[in-house]
Amino acid sequence: MLVRYQIEGRTAAAIAGSVETGVRTGRLGSGAALPPVRALADELAVSPATVAAAYRLLRERGMVETAGRNGTRVRNRPPLARRMAKMPPVPAGVVDLSAGEPDPELLPDLTPHLREITPAGLGYRTGGPLPELLDAARDRLHGVPTAHLTLTSGALDGIERVLTAHLRPGDKVAVEDPGWANLLDLVAALGLVAVPLPLDDDGPTPDGLAAALSAGAAAAVVTSRAQNPTGASVTASRARALRAVLRPYPHVVLIEDDHAAELADGGLHPLAGATASWAFLRSAAKPYGPDLRLAVLAGDETTVARVAGRLRLGAGWVSSILQRLVLRLWQDPSVAAEVTRARQVYADRRRSLVAALTGAGLAAHARSGINVWVPVPDETLAVTRLRDAGFAAAPGAMYRIASGPAVRISVGPLRPHMIEPIVAALAAPGRISVGA
Repeated sequence: MLVRYQIEGRTAAAIAGSVETGVRTGRLGSGAALPPVRALADELAVSPATVAAAYRLLRERGMVETAGRNGTRVRNRPPLARRMAKMPPVPAGVVDLSAGEPDPELLPDLTPHLREITPAGLGYRTGGPLPELLDAARDRLHGVPTAHLTLTSGALDGIERVLTAHLRPGDKVAVEDPGWANLLDLVAALGLVAVPLPLDDDGPTPDGLAAALSAGAAAAVVTSRAQNPTGASVTASRARALRAVLRPYPHVVLIEDDHAAELADGGLHPLAGATASWAFLRSAAKPYGPDLRLAVLAGDETTVARVAGRLRLGAGWVSSILQRLVLRLWQDPSVAAEVTRARQVYADRRRSLVAALTGAGLAAHARSGINVWVPVPDETLAVTRLRDAGFAAAPGAMYRIASGPAVRISVGPLRPHMIEPIVAALAAPGRISVGA
């Protein structure tokens, strides 16, 4: 059924703007189908080429996607702030296991550190990464070349800056499938083409990476540890295999995201330096708090110079107050102990849930991090059953390109007494239960 919103305009830009207005005001919802090109051209008395150009503009902005025979539809999460389309609140009495947030009870208290920080008096000419913070970062990035470092406002900001420093709209990017929903949205918003990169518990598969590179991927984004949503972590043997695949493709831009940082289980086995253009990002948000929008970016000289140079032309630099706060957190042994405890608590929650799920004959993936990925035949049915049991879970469609259906359960709010009803909801007789 086609949308009832009246699209207007006589030029490609005007038609595209009209569609954006519909999305922004909520009159064109996520997944809404747009009229076929010829039908809208007849309605607006313009040429089909004009409408096709408008749809192309919208695709390049990440607003819409082409769904084969299903035509053109508004993307599930278009990169546009909406006046009337906020995420629906989780109903009262329902535990939110969908957000992927760290447990507030396991985050360090920032108050005593904030009290000790005074503004550094930096000006427009002197602002930038603090040398003492970069020195501390070098001590923490084991196995990653650190000759060239800069800072960005979080991991996703760094990924965006690296992609735009090297790629242009229409270029292909290999992204993990299933993968981080925000990254999939970013790739679309930049006008890039996502190429699915299959993975298992050890990270992206060598065959999958080889296929993506053979298909023309100009960049690849790999999560080092605690992959969102599956919890996969790149092992030493997998890293060697992936390096071998990358060797014949020295000009591919390789981006590694170590977003979980000190909160991740297992050792770090980076791919940094496997290609001529590369970047490795480590964020402060997961271990220390989502509001700490700071990530260290290591990379080759050209990539770091481009990112730092572009940052100077826009935001300028990451706040020195924020930098000093992160440095204090890194240097405080009591904070390190809190992060270690948080990592252990998350691991216990994951393992308990996975053990219960597998014991009930359900597949589950969660080697590291704060999420558990549960393959199911029917996402809608699984999410509905969980909600009826009092739990909100994230449907896997947000994270998938070509991989199979699943639900993501975040363990931040998970407590032992919740595990049994969660498993009961997913293992209930019907179409949910699948073998591991």
